Amino acid sequence: MLQSLRTVFARRVFPNPRLYPALSLVDGVCSGKRFYTPPNERKKFYENVSVSQGEGGFEINLDRRKLRTPQGKVFMVPTEPLALAVATEWDSQKDTIKFFTMHMTTLCNTVLDNPTFRNKEQLIGASLKFLDTDTICYRMEEPPDLVALQKNEWDPALHWAEKRYGVVIGSSTSIMGPVIPPETKEVFHRHLASYNSWALLGIEFITTQLKSLILCMGLVDRFLTVEKAVVLSRLEEEYQIQHWGNVEWAHNIDLYESCARTAAGTLFVHLCSSSSTVKHKLLQD
Repeated sequence: MLQSLRTVFARRVFPNPRLYPALSLVDGVCSGKRFYTPPNERKKFYENVSVSQGEGGFEINLDRRKLRTPQGKVFMVPTEPLALAVATEWDSQKDTIKFFTMHMTTLCNTVLDNPTFRNKEQLIGASLKFLDTDTICYRMEEPPDLVALQKNEWDPALHWAEKRYGVVIGSSTSIMGPVIPPETKEVFHRHLASYNSWALLGIEFITTQLKSLILCMGLVDRFLTVEKAVVLSRLEEEYQIQHWGNVEWAHNIDLYESCARTAAGTLFVHLCSSSSTVKHKLLQD
């Protein structure tokens, strides 16, 4: 079941799904944080997963039971592609439900339950605040090879953003970072306001992972790939590792987790913005 869809997602977007560090899921407890804290695993209690269209959107069915959020609301999403992505997460579970592999469900739960009661303006502000401390705007004065690396790798993304949005951003070696003009912030505010609340949560999630609104928008606008965005966000760390070495297994897992989270957030934004309908035959064996 859902084999065709699962294959497409695996090839196009996701790294190894077993390495996903999910945030929260069904039966998780509202912790007062932006995302729920889930249990690690639960014994699988269903056989079949399907998607049905309700009056206000698309629902996920586990056998004959409707999926619900941690607060008990019917799990209903605005687009069919997003519903199919969530259904794929549930269909991919084996003997136990591994909640840490299910980012799509987590993000949907957070939007639906809104445990911190944030409105659209607050969601915009949560992402916009990263512009003042954006990773690629902070530059080093030494050593020379790191300075050159930052210039060669970060400048193209920075210049793309300035040209794409018609703004001035700049960079700085000061510990205070660059002074972002108010006009630049206003342009980004207007741009973010063009997204719905679902997509804005995904944008905040990506920005938090990368510590960069610029890299996030480069991903959403398809200027950057997931892998490239993650590498750029970890440029200084990778530089230190090349010079001083690393704990191989820990570094690799951390890298895979960053890619998985970033990929899931990017797909979430695109699927929340999609109005296309996917054929129901994809739900058949």
